[in-house]
Amino acid sequence: METLGSVRSNAPVRNWLWVGIAMIVVQVLLGGITRLTGSGLSITEWNVVTGTFPPLHEADWLVEFDKYRATPQYLLLNSDFTLGEFKFIYFWEWFHRFWARLIGVVFLIPFLIFLVQRRFTSEMVRPLIILFLLGAMQGAVGWIMVASGLTGDAIYVKPTRLALHFLFALGLFVYTFWFAMKLTVDRKHIVSDRMMSYLTKEIIVVLVVQLAFGALMAGHKAATAAPTWPDINGAIVPEAMWRSEWGLLNFLENKILIHFVHRVLAYLILIEVVILSINLYIIRRRSAMLKRFWWLPLLFVTLQVVLGIASVLLSVQIVPRVWGSFEWAAQLHQLVALFLLMSLVAVGYLVRSRETV
Repeated sequence: METLGSVRSNAPVRNWLWVGIAMIVVQVLLGGITRLTGSGLSITEWNVVTGTFPPLHEADWLVEFDKYRATPQYLLLNSDFTLGEFKFIYFWEWFHRFWARLIGVVFLIPFLIFLVQRRFTSEMVRPLIILFLLGAMQGAVGWIMVASGLTGDAIYVKPTRLALHFLFALGLFVYTFWFAMKLTVDRKHIVSDRMMSYLTKEIIVVLVVQLAFGALMAGHKAATAAPTWPDINGAIVPEAMWRSEWGLLNFLENKILIHFVHRVLAYLILIEVVILSINLYIIRRRSAMLKRFWWLPLLFVTLQVVLGIASVLLSVQIVPRVWGSFEWAAQLHQLVALFLLMSLVAVGYLVRSRETV
């Protein structure tokens, strides 16, 4: 059977994937900036080719501005916008889309070159196809998300679609990272420990759910609904987190319940990562990579908790159209979440159950 490096040197393919991972991180950060600046609905059309470049002349800007002025967000929220303010939010949405297109180009052109050079083994074909499909689905879900904020009385995109968009981004990120690890890490660094393997997988699952609720927090702009800690508006278990008429929709729509779940999962992840880190410290000498990086999940989860608390407490300082302390904390909170996920996936790659080593 062919291995991942049996045709030619896989170094160019490996570097290509790591560049892609870095670009996805930037794309997620741009998505955060776009959301925090309220820029996501500034471009009302999805033009894959003609939308590559922003308006170049004043007349073109006025055309785009007129399209935005027909949206519910402008009519109900930003009716006092000047053309200059519109250009600011337009830039961030355009740059977010431009970077997505650039990721597609960076993946496609080297793919074609490596295909001609016969650098891909048969084992690489399926993961690469999945990568392209995930990228295409991410773009489609992104437009579905934007479209949800352009009709009716919507002034923002639907939180559930924002969460779905974010989860697809995480899926693309994790899949690319795992594939890159396969081309980077020698099997001698992989160790067998069934309990640690299962614990790591369980933490990753809980973290993904936690990040989904974080996206719902962002979509609902829910930080200001309970800007207190450690209590939630004076209670550990607030009464307002359940409305009987909503039923299970409370988990998607009730800001206080979303707060509660997001915080409880954060505490659970913190405890589990501490347990994981203690055990990683014990077995660290069995792998040179574990010995160097076992502490990263503990570092990132600690930073994540601190930034999460800061985001909640600083939400009272939010000023519309001003980038302040809350926005910095929220953006860093999202960035560290990616690093925490990456560190746990790396541990999951290095520590396997017996039957998979």
